[in-house]
Amino acid sequence: MADTPGTPAPASAAGGFLALGDSYTIGEGVDPAGRWPVQLAAALRREGIDPGEPRIVATTGWTTDELDAGIDAAHAQAPLGERHALVSLLVGVNNQYRGRPLDEFRSEFAALLERAIALAGGEPARVLVLAIPDWGVTPFAAAHARDPGLVAAQIDAFNAVCREQAARAGAHWIDIAPVSRERGAEPAMLADDGLHPSAAMYALWAALALPAAREALRR
Repeated sequence: MADTPGTPAPASAAGGFLALGDSYTIGEGVDPAGRWPVQLAAALRREGIDPGEPRIVATTGWTTDELDAGIDAAHAQAPLGERHALVSLLVGVNNQYRGRPLDEFRSEFAALLERAIALAGGEPARVLVLAIPDWGVTPFAAAHARDPGLVAAQIDAFNAVCREQAARAGAHWIDIAPVSRERGAEPAMLADDGLHPSAAMYALWAALALPAAREALRR
């Protein structure tokens, strides 16, 4: 996607909620309170479950290998710890956008998922894997003459890898792709760039992730 760098969210103490990803996790184009991990944490607090403020390791434009390096850099800056109560992983759209091979993604995503599980104290049931949303329905895609059918097919292939690996590992699979397709072209669901989601779309993602997060945190 776009290469505009995101600003990492403030760190919170290890043992809370760690969110790993790219522009969709840093919330490109929305206020910090609108990011989906922040909205998810707020929803959990309303239920009396406090995961703490999410520590977000994500930057707009990151691919799987760049996220892997970003985790190393974040750990060097402020140790991440290895017993987070909740860890989320949402990455891969930039691999697809840049035309990187699916087999490369498969191996790199597997390594990232393994890291996410380790950061959750070795408990895969504390890991949320979110699907890659379909940006092919957005005005940005139309303005750049992108074939929405081709984008959808590629996103489906990448998501099949994520879903299969999440299931094999025992992590939670959160399929946000359908809602991104159904409502992703609506102006209210888009940031000003016509590509990234608005806080309203992120609220839908947070609602989809809430049952699994609730289950993980009540373990």
